[in-house]
Amino acid sequence: METFEELLTERGQALLAELTGLAPGDELAVATRLRRQYPAELVSAAIGQEQLRRRAEAKFGADARRMYFTPHGVEQATRRSVADWRAARFAELGTRRLADLCCGIGGDAIALARRGIAVLAVDRDPLTCAVARANAAALGLSELVEVRRADATELELDGFDAVFTDPARRTDRGRVFDPDAYSPPLSWAIEAGRRTRLGALKVAPGIAHEAVPEDAEAEWVSDHGEVKEAVLWFGTGAAEPHRATLLPGPHSLAGGRLPDPPAGPVRRYLYEPDGAVIRAHMVAEVAEQVGGTLIDPMIAYVTSDALVPTPYARAYELTDVLPYQVKRLKALLRERAVGTVVIKKRGMSVTPEELRRQLKPSGPNSLTVILSRTERGPVMMLGQPVGD
Repeated sequence: METFEELLTERGQALLAELTGLAPGDELAVATRLRRQYPAELVSAAIGQEQLRRRAEAKFGADARRMYFTPHGVEQATRRSVADWRAARFAELGTRRLADLCCGIGGDAIALARRGIAVLAVDRDPLTCAVARANAAALGLSELVEVRRADATELELDGFDAVFTDPARRTDRGRVFDPDAYSPPLSWAIEAGRRTRLGALKVAPGIAHEAVPEDAEAEWVSDHGEVKEAVLWFGTGAAEPHRATLLPGPHSLAGGRLPDPPAGPVRRYLYEPDGAVIRAHMVAEVAEQVGGTLIDPMIAYVTSDALVPTPYARAYELTDVLPYQVKRLKALLRERAVGTVVIKKRGMSVTPEELRRQLKPSGPNSLTVILSRTERGPVMMLGQPVGD
């Protein structure tokens, strides 16, 4: 704690400025030089911050260069694009004063404050609170973000119109998969979400649908095609139980009530739904959009004769649909001078890397190969992605 506070002084800031852009391979030599001018503990802390800032750029972009982090904080923090989307929802739903429980390094509090929402950010770890406070100050948001060291389970929520809880899902031994082992537990966080007019609770994307309360709207969020999180919302008045949100965009699809579409033969176009759509069990909504059917009752590939624009699935135009045979596939690639092969698969134990080694592609052309289980046996579908 004392060393971190020293980083915030004029001397600490000068040291951090010297380390900006430090290359990983130069750290030892630079540390040796700087220890002649600064205390060794301060140099180690500053180099650690530079390393964390470099890692955090993937989540926070340019903001990372001005922010402060802990190793756990980088892992747990919400990606800025996702935090911005959630803050926008809170703002659109009329939030003015929000309690951010288990705030971590303050990523969500920053996004909320940028929407003009007054935030009380709470965490029980003193160093984490100091980092969150420093981040609000570094980004000019101190007037809207109050950081308090406290146990979230003991906080009174009177006077708040919204609450957001991000329970710790990691320990020193790794990721926690049992919701009752979250800190605080999922059951407590659900009740906290119901105590104000509006509530939201961040959970793992793999949460079982049976664990979602009936009065919650469950939202799965992906960023650039990668599912990042799920959130349980309370008090939104949503007519549908599930939502899949794709970033950037944003594109947000509500549903979750349609029955699974039937399975049928593979047709001209194959649609690969986004991971958030699949996690939300909303493949049926995509199939309805494109007038499609599944290629197998248990596989999330949709097929259709029509090419229908949708942000919720990637479309491929197929040229060949054949029973899966490595020898036949290798011969086709050789005949068509294919050197670049994108391999996708569902419901099959094939490893794309191992299959690529067996195929030994060579040539100037490219091809997408999609392998899947179907009711008629394993198939290989060859084609190209349809442009945006």
